[in-house]
Parts: sequence; C-alpha cells; structure tokens
Amino acid sequence: MNIIHWCCCVESSCHLKQDVLVLYFPGSCVDTVIGLYGETIEVPCNNGINKPDGLIFTKWKYVKDDGSPGDLLVKQAQKDDATVSATDGYKSRVSIAANSSLLITQGSLVDQRVFTCMVVSLTNLEEHSVELKVYKKPSAPVIKNKAKGLENSKLTQLGECVAESANPAANLIWMKNNQPLVDDGKTIIITSAITKDPVTGLSSTSSRLQYTASKEDAESQFTCTAKHVMGPDQVSAPETFPIHYPTEKVSLQVVSQSPIREGDDVTLKCQADGNPPPTSFNFNIKGKKVTVMDKDVYTLTGVTRADTGVYKCSLLDNDVMESTQMVTVSFLDVSLTPTGKVLKKHGEKLEVSLEKNASTEAKVTWIKDNHKLDKLPDFSNLTYSDAGLYVCDVSIEGIKHSLSFELTVEEGSPKPDVQWSVNGTNDETTYVNGKATYKLTVVPSKNLTVSCQVTNKLGHDMRDISVFSLFEEHKSKPEKNEDGAEQAKVIVGVVVGLSLAAALVGLIYWICIKKTRQGSWKTGEKETGTSEESKKLEENNHKADV
Repeated sequence: MNIIHWCCCVESSCHLKQDVLVLYFPGSCVDTVIGLYGETIEVPCNNGINKPDGLIFTKWKYVKDDGSPGDLLVKQAQKDDATVSATDGYKSRVSIAANSSLLITQGSLVDQRVFTCMVVSLTNLEEHSVELKVYKKPSAPVIKNKAKGLENSKLTQLGECVAESANPAANLIWMKNNQPLVDDGKTIIITSAITKDPVTGLSSTSSRLQYTASKEDAESQFTCTAKHVMGPDQVSAPETFPIHYPTEKVSLQVVSQSPIREGDDVTLKCQADGNPPPTSFNFNIKGKKVTVMDKDVYTLTGVTRADTGVYKCSLLDNDVMESTQMVTVSFLDVSLTPTGKVLKKHGEKLEVSLEKNASTEAKVTWIKDNHKLDKLPDFSNLTYSDAGLYVCDVSIEGIKHSLSFELTVEEGSPKPDVQWSVNGTNDETTYVNGKATYKLTVVPSKNLTVSCQVTNKLGHDMRDISVFSLFEEHKSKPEKNEDGAEQAKVIVGVVVGLSLAAALVGLIYWICIKKTRQGSWKTGEKETGTSEESKKLEENNHKADV
C-alpha cells in the first residue's frame, strides 16, 4: 500500500521517499497518512529513518478524544518485543514493525487522529507527529424509490440515488443517456443529502431527482454516478420509465381478410395513443352504441351485405374523440340460362341469358373448350362449329363463380360410307348424334398423299390428306424385285392415325353443292347455301325419312 504524506512547512515542496509520496505545504510540519477502512494501517516513524546511533528506545503515543496524550507502546533497542502500554481499544490492535512504523489492525474512523513517534538515543530525543486519515470507497450507487411512470410535461420525482458507507462522502451525479443532468430549478431539480452512521461514522450520500419528461423520454436511460477520491467512478444500473400522457388521437382498424365476403367474421379494433392506453371503448355499430370493457375489439360474426356501412369507436369519457371506418361486404350473385347439356338442331336459335348482381363491377370471361373467347358467339343460327363446352367465369376481387353449358348441334341424316385410297389396319368408325368419325392406321415408307371419299344417298365428297414419314429408309445394296424396282431391305415406318370427322348434314350439304359448283374443304367457310339449295336439302331429307 502506497502511503501519501502531507507536511506543512515554510515553503511548499514535494518529495518521494522510499515509494512514499510526501507533500509539504507552508505551515506546521505534520505528515498526513491515508489508511484504508477495515485494513491494517501502517503509520511511519520519520519516514523510516528512525534508528540513530546509540538508539535506546522508540515510543508511540497518540492524542486521545479529549485532547490528552496517551501511550501506546515502547520498543527497547536491545529487546525483540515491544511493550504495549495502551489500556483502551488500541491494546489489542497495535504493534510495531521492524522499521519502527506503528501498525494498527482493522482500521476505522476512530483511528483518525495524530500519532507521535518518539526516538530516544544517547545523544538526542526526536519526535515525529503523523495525522492519520481513514478512507473508504462507497458501495455501488443504487436508484431507489423509482417512479412507476413520468408525467409528460410535468415535474415528477423520478427516484432517489444512494451511495452508502463512504469516507469521505461520495459525490452523486444524475445522468440521462450518459449525459449529466444539471439542476435548473424548473424542469430539473436535484436535492442531495449526507447522513452518517452513528456507530461506524461512515457517510451515505443520497440524491433525489425531480424531472420534467417529454414523450421522447420513453426510450431514455437514467443512471447515477458516484465519484470518490478513492476512484474509479461507479455507475448504477440504467433505468427506463414509461411516459404518461393523455390520449390525443383515436384510430379504428378493420382486422379482417380483404376483401370481406358474406359469411366472414369481421373484427373492429379501437386504439388510442395515450399512455397508459385506454382499455375500454364505445363502438358505434351502424348507429347503435355498444360499450366493451377491458378490451379494445368488437367482432361482427357471419356478416352479410346488409352489414355494409360506417362504423365508429370512441373513448368512454369522450365521444367527440372518435374514429370511423367504412366496412364493405363483397357479394356476387350470378344466374346463367341455359346450363348443363343443351341439344340443338342445325340452324336453330339459342338464347343465352346471364344475370349478375355484385358489390362492385364484375368481370365476365367466356371460355369454349378451354380457349378464351373475346365475346359469346351469336347463336341466332346454329352451325356445327358452335358445338362445344361453354364456361362463363364471373368474378370480383376475392369472389369467383363459374357456370357452364355444353352445346350439341346435331342432324339425323344417313350415316355415310368411307373409302380410302390406301390400305391400312385398325379401321375404326364412330357415329354419335349425327357426327361420323373415321380412323385408319397406315405404315408409310415415304411421304404420300391419302385420299378419303365419303358417300351417302345424297351424294359424295373427297378430301386429300398429306402423310409424312418421320424416318429415313436404311438400305444395304439395292436389289430389284420382279418388276425391276429397287426394294429396301430394312424399312423403318411410323404409324400415322388418319382421322376424318365429318358432320353429316354439313357433308351432304357440300356434296349437293359440288354437283352445281366447285366445293371446298377449307376451315371457316360459311356453311349456308342458297334458298334453292336449302329447299333441295329439305326435299332430300324428306325422301330419306320415307
């Protein structure tokens, strides 16, 4: 332990002797020594230079509380042990070191007094007085009596900082976000006090802080720093405080999946910006006042389109401070005529009716056989190309309805016969609702053209179909058959399915026309004839029925 000495002399000076700092100030020459509370304190005798030639003995004495002198111990030069002469509390706590320093165990504040070392030799008698001071570092500062919350713009006692059991007393400084707070007598008031323990004499410092908070202080950290001569600084644990302020704004939220559809549950949530926030509210449910206690929500269950309207919420004690929200319940009603399977004759009319009722403008999409249409076709004069599955998609945001009808356009004409220009296998024929389908399987060795001819009692027609081989022929040395033609040893072919789908009345109609003018297989040509041709077709149908 380093010992600091102060000595008052005629001129001020500073000397370092044997790792002991001695300070001299003008005045009386009395050294000052700092000892630590609770530890063994060493009081030097003449800074360790205390054994002159012819030393007889060394004696330690002290000044009692009443100012009278008292003896502590005597150490004879020729003896190893010292003789303790003290009869008070020092009797069991004092001893002498080899360098003649006085040792005091369990140092306390009662040891703060002047001790004198007397050195007697054959030629001289010297006395060296030392004033002892006992220091103790304070306990870590603690903030007590903390406020539960601070009032916005109102001077409020935040808490009390205490640093206990110190000597000398600690100095306390309040900090906000690591910046010191300064008493201005208005928005910040700091009151400090020091108390002493009657038994130990140690000092405790307390400091009360009154603080005017703002909303921004909700995140501020307040600490207390204890400064002491024994250092270093000690800082309390940081504290934060909720800032209380009245409600200035109310907001109503619609807590529900968007869009709201009929049958959904809709939750209304009312919030206020006050702190602490209100826990009970008034809800205005389409003109009806509903009070909810200890919660901030109201739920509408299984809403319908009739629940569309304006909703409000407000504070219990202030209906003027309110918030409103428009709740719109989405709905979509759709009716399609006809639906299901629809059977019509060629040339007949089909009326399609779509009725819709929706909360917003509905989008209508028509699809035929998985292909989107720009609009629904004109069914005033049905043709075979009008046949198919029609799907109507009607939608608004979050809601979609799909309705459909399957249209079949038929004619009861005689089933035609078919002839192919090539031989094939797996010849298949189907005839459903006046529609004939023919399939033939061939194995081509090279590209070729296949012709098919269909005939019934009303006439005939023909169509050419180009068939392409997908593989090249692989040949070894060419050989000739009986006719002299080269023949491949290995022919790789592909199976090509040839399909002819003919609508019979349409086919017959084309056959009848081809007898008077050039016919066509091109897709998309009009399927209507002249009035004379139509009349002839009706006569033929009549004969076929007979």
